[in-house]
Amino acid sequence: MKKLINAPDDVVAEALAGMALAHADLIRVQPDPLVIVRADAPIANKVGIISGGGSGHEPMHGGFVGRGMLDAACPGHIFTSPVPDQMLAATRAVDAGRGVLQIVKNYTGDVMNFEMAAELAAAEGIEVATVITNDDVAVENSTWTAGRRGVGLTVLLEKIVGAAAEAGADLATLTALAQRVNAEGRSMGMALTSCTVPNVGRPGFDLPEGEIELGIGIHGEPGRYRVALAPAAEIAAMLVAPILEDLPFQRGDQVLAFVNGMGGTPLIELYLMYRELHKLLAARGIHIRRQLIGNYITSLDMAGCSFTLLRLDDHLTQLWDAPVLTPALRWGH
Repeated sequence: MKKLINAPDDVVAEALAGMALAHADLIRVQPDPLVIVRADAPIANKVGIISGGGSGHEPMHGGFVGRGMLDAACPGHIFTSPVPDQMLAATRAVDAGRGVLQIVKNYTGDVMNFEMAAELAAAEGIEVATVITNDDVAVENSTWTAGRRGVGLTVLLEKIVGAAAEAGADLATLTALAQRVNAEGRSMGMALTSCTVPNVGRPGFDLPEGEIELGIGIHGEPGRYRVALAPAAEIAAMLVAPILEDLPFQRGDQVLAFVNGMGGTPLIELYLMYRELHKLLAARGIHIRRQLIGNYITSLDMAGCSFTLLRLDDHLTQLWDAPVLTPALRWGH
């Protein structure tokens, strides 16, 4: 294992310390319990938006804390859920009296711990609502989940709901909006390699040189099935077909197309994959109205990518286009 680290146990804390130094104008990092909070939180007359999960998916979630997106994020150890104390601390830090919305990826530990934190916050008089993302079409149940996993759509949902919160929407409106975004989006991922967790020191699963894994999750877990390595056009078709069938998307739909890197794939390959996705959707009469290409929800050093399609209307497009200023996502300022 070759990694730019000091000690495996210190990776998360030291990375967050670096993040705090680099983006002191946008975020602050509270050390105990460990929480990343928007620098100007709590914000008067605004619903707080929080999320979180295991580390190793950077820039998810801490990189999305800032104006127009999240108010706080709770980082767990690598691929491990944060604990309720972190979520409660995040809730307290962002509550301005209008309630707090939790955005939770559908992983068993995350769901359970956020639920406990919401109960503790409610006992303190803080109104909390929760929306669970479960956009992964690859599996219904896995080692990590009961039901579908929450993956790439979480990024898009945090941006859209964050824009609505910034504009002053109330908790009920934001909850309904988040549920709608979750219902209108689907994702599918693939891997060329596994990833290496620093504390483990070896790849999470063995993937032979001439094979790829389809339907992988973001914790280094294997996917739905393995196939022989193929040209990018064929891989793109394997990813997009189950997405289009699942919703289902229809001719005339307008979508936000998100090509996400898993951490070890260069942008030249991600743009190539976007080209293939664009061709496949155009052939089906589906118009890409907005797009996002890059590493936004990763799996450490895994080589691979995921596709996410979100069906858009004018309102969702307007919220996507609204200004955002975070360490990892920024436009309109």
